[in-house]
Amino acid sequence: MTDKTLRDLRRPSAPRPGGKPPRITFPCDYPLKVVGDAAEDFAATVCQIVRRHDPAFEAAGIKVVPSRNGRFQSVRLSIRATGESQLQALFLELKATGRVHMVV
Repeated sequence: MTDKTLRDLRRPSAPRPGGKPPRITFPCDYPLKVVGDAAEDFAATVCQIVRRHDPAFEAAGIKVVPSRNGRFQSVRLSIRATGESQLQALFLELKATGRVHMVV
C-alpha cells in the first residue's frame, strides 16, 4: 500500500448474498492481528491502546510475529468486544498512531 492508508479487512469488499454483512453477537472474544513496522516498542504501544478500549485486556496472551525479512511485526491478541462502536474506536486509535499498516 503505497499511499499509507489502512484497510479495514473486517469489512467485506464485495456484497454478500442478501446484501447484509454477517452479524457478530456481542459481547464476544474478538481476535485481532495488528501489523506495523518492526520496532522494540510496537507491541507495547498496541497493548497500551487496546487496554484503553478493553480495560480487562491481558497483555500476557499476545503473540508477536516478525515478518520473514524483519521489517514488519504482527501483534496477535484477543479482546472482549462489547460492541461495534468499541471496535471502530479501537481501529481509529490504532490508525492514528501512524505506525499501524493493517488490522485484521
